Amino acid sequence: MKKVKLHDKQFKLFINYEIIISKIENLVSALNKNYADKKPIFLCVLNGSFLFASELIKRFNHECEVSFVKLSSYQGLNSTGNIKNLIGINDNLEERNIIIVEDIVDTGYTIYSVMEEIKNHKPKSVEVATLLFKPKSYKKKIPINYAAINVGNEFLVGFGLDYNGIGRNLEDIFIIEENS
Repeated sequence: MKKVKLHDKQFKLFINYEIIISKIENLVSALNKNYADKKPIFLCVLNGSFLFASELIKRFNHECEVSFVKLSSYQGLNSTGNIKNLIGINDNLEERNIIIVEDIVDTGYTIYSVMEEIKNHKPKSVEVATLLFKPKSYKKKIPINYAAINVGNEFLVGFGLDYNGIGRNLEDIFIIEENS
């Protein structure tokens, strides 16, 4: 079994690259159908969503725009619940169809923060697409419209997800090992 050590923790393979891509292709199939003539703006939440966003957007077969917002809420293994808006929204979103692209939705605080900011820009519609969704951790009422993979409350790393800044470059997703 594939394993990696990041900082002081050991991680083992949880979801391999081929499964991740297959799940993304399923998600994009729905986006291609639902947004064929809507010219959406994919608003990608950095840093974590960059690999997911890349795979999603290159499979989207219609006219679209791509923009980025950078937020942070994690420290170590836990969400702090405090959202730090590091880079804001610079595009005109008024009367546009927005798809927020996230790496993982757990508590929902980040999505809530992004949604609140987007509302100020008077978009036509806003939906959420995420690689990973933790329904048992989710504390908000905002619909998660497109989730590639539902997971439990485990701490995950790889494919854009990090542990204290490292591990984003791993093509597979790893789970922390017990007693690590």
